[in-house]
Amino acid sequence: QVQLVESGGGLVQPGGSLRLSCAASGIFVSVNQMGWYRQAPDQMRELVAEITRGGARKYTESVEGRFTISRDNAKNTAYLQMSNLRADDTAVYYCKAEVQRPWGALDDIWGQGTQVTVSS
Repeated sequence: QVQLVESGGGLVQPGGSLRLSCAASGIFVSVNQMGWYRQAPDQMRELVAEITRGGARKYTESVEGRFTISRDNAKNTAYLQMSNLRADDTAVYYCKAEVQRPWGALDDIWGQGTQVTVSS
């Protein structure tokens, strides 16, 4: 069993900052690509940012220059530093990781989600 545990969500005023964390635990050989997704009410889940094990990053256009994704491979943990937050960043944020199992399989694992609310 592999689990992703997210933390760091909450309520913040417009222009504020939050840092999300996502830690993987369980039985796996390695954690490959990690990503953050978000889903606002009545909207589809969308990719926010992703990072490869080697550190290559990709962002959705609306968060470029405001959000930074990073990871600590030794801790199997990814982070999302969010700055200059706006009301339209309000959503449930989910972490996703591709893990390699000891028997060779690659599995996509999702976290439980953490709420981010941007409001004055």
